Amino acid sequence: MSRAEIVVDVAAIRHNVRRLAQFTQTPVMAVAKADGYGHGMLPAARAAREAGARWIGVATLDEALALRDDGDAGHVLCWLTVPGDDLMPAVARGIDVTAYTTDELDAIAQAAGRAGRKARVQLKIDTGLSRGGATAAHWPDLVARARAGEEAGTWRITGIWSHFASSELPDDPANDAQEKLFREALDLAGAAGLQPEVRHLANSAAAILRPSARFDLVRCGIATYGLDPAPGLTPSDLGLRPAMTVRADLALVKHVDAGAAVSYNGRWVAPAATTLGLVPVGYADGVLRSAANRAEVLVGGARRPIRGSVCMDQVVVDLSGDEPDPGEPVILFGPGDDGEPTAEDWAEAAGTISYEIVTRMGGRLTRRVVDTERDDRLEDGPDDSREQ
Repeated sequence: MSRAEIVVDVAAIRHNVRRLAQFTQTPVMAVAKADGYGHGMLPAARAAREAGARWIGVATLDEALALRDDGDAGHVLCWLTVPGDDLMPAVARGIDVTAYTTDELDAIAQAAGRAGRKARVQLKIDTGLSRGGATAAHWPDLVARARAGEEAGTWRITGIWSHFASSELPDDPANDAQEKLFREALDLAGAAGLQPEVRHLANSAAAILRPSARFDLVRCGIATYGLDPAPGLTPSDLGLRPAMTVRADLALVKHVDAGAAVSYNGRWVAPAATTLGLVPVGYADGVLRSAANRAEVLVGGARRPIRGSVCMDQVVVDLSGDEPDPGEPVILFGPGDDGEPTAEDWAEAAGTISYEIVTRMGGRLTRRVVDTERDDRLEDGPDDSREQ
C-alpha cells in the first residue's frame, strides 16, 4: 500500500449513475473530463457505462480519443477545441464534436472530408453563461450553416445544448431566463430543419432540482462522483455516495511544549503542551494552502485539525496528547461513513467548492481503484495509477 493515495470506489460511481437515471427518469451523460474529476477518467467511464450511462462527456479531443483507445464504442461528446486542433481523428472514430461558430463548422467539414465519413456534430447556444457557445445574434447563421451541411451530407447534427450558470441556486431568475432562451434556440433550429437526436441543458444541479430542464439527456459531472452539486438542497433520498477517499500513513509523532510555533511563519502556536502528527502530503499533492488551520483529518477514530501552514510535501496535525504509532492511517477525506471529513468539509474549510478539492488531488499520490460491490482488488493497468 502506498504511503499516500487516492482510493476510488467504482461501485459508488455505478450506484450514482443508476440513482441519477432513476431519480430524473432521463438518460444520463456521465461527464468524465479532467481525469474523471480526479477519479481516473477510464475507470470512471467504464463504471458509468456499466451503470447504463448512454453518453460520456469530455472537454478535450485527447480525452475523447483516450476513451476510444480504451475500447469505449458508445456515444462520446467533446466540447472544447481550439483553432488548429486536428478534428479528423475524432470524426473518423465517431466522436461527437461541438461547434460554437460557423468557422468551427468549416473546420469540421474539412475534417470530415479527410476522414471520408459524415461527422457527428452538436451545436451549443450561449444562453447566459457567456462562456462557450453561439450568442443569440449568431445562432440563426449557425443553424442555417448546420442545416446546409446536413443537406450536403457533410455531417449529422446530433445534438443542441447549453449550460446553466446558477442551477445550484434554484431561485435565481437567471435559470428561467436561460431555459427560455434555450427553448427559443430549439425553435429556431427546428424552423431551419434541424432534428437533433438529443437536446440537453441540465448539469448535475439542474438535473436534480429542475425537472423542466431535463429534455432528452442530463449531463451529470460532480454528481456522478457522489458529491452534492447543491449542498443543502439536494433531496436526501437521492442517496449519492462519494467515490473518492484520500489517505496517507502518519510519518511521525512528536511532543511539543506550550509556545511551540508550528510550520512556516508560526501561523499556529501551541497554547499548551501537545502531540503533533506529520502527514506526508502537501500542496504539491493537491492539498490547498487555504485549508491551513481550518481543515481536519481522521486519525485513530478522531478528527484532528491541521495546524500551521500547509507545506509542499507535508502537513502537521494536532493529536491533542494522543500518541498513535507512526504508520497509523490518516484519512484526509472520504464518504464520511466513519466520521472522516468529506470533500465538502474540505471545500468549506478552504473557501472553495468540492469540485476543486477532488480535481486537484494528484501529484505524488497513487490511485488505487477498488470495487466494493464485487471485491477490493486493485484494477491493473497504467491508466489507473497516478504515481509519478
